[in-house]
Amino acid sequence: MDPAIALALRRHGVDVTTTIEAGLRTHDDAAHLEFARASRRVIVTHDADFLRLASGTADHWGIAYCHRTARSVGEVIRGLVLMYEVLTLEEMRGRVEFL
Repeated sequence: MDPAIALALRRHGVDVTTTIEAGLRTHDDAAHLEFARASRRVIVTHDADFLRLASGTADHWGIAYCHRTARSVGEVIRGLVLMYEVLTLEEMRGRVEFL
């Protein structure tokens, strides 16, 4: 995802970490999902592989998916801020939201 998304979400008070900050840059998707599970974080991604992973389990804190070319950075930010404002972490648990 574009680093501007994390920056903008932080400006809206959202606790965000990036793949690089989490030290997961070279790790596989399963490691990302496990990190998100352990740290109670929603995954925000363009990677459709997470949709496959999510279909096999509801044991995650949510996945927000947007196809790489479907939305502008601004639209992604607005969609994520809206999700943050209207859905609790418990409501996101095991859920996939499409932007």
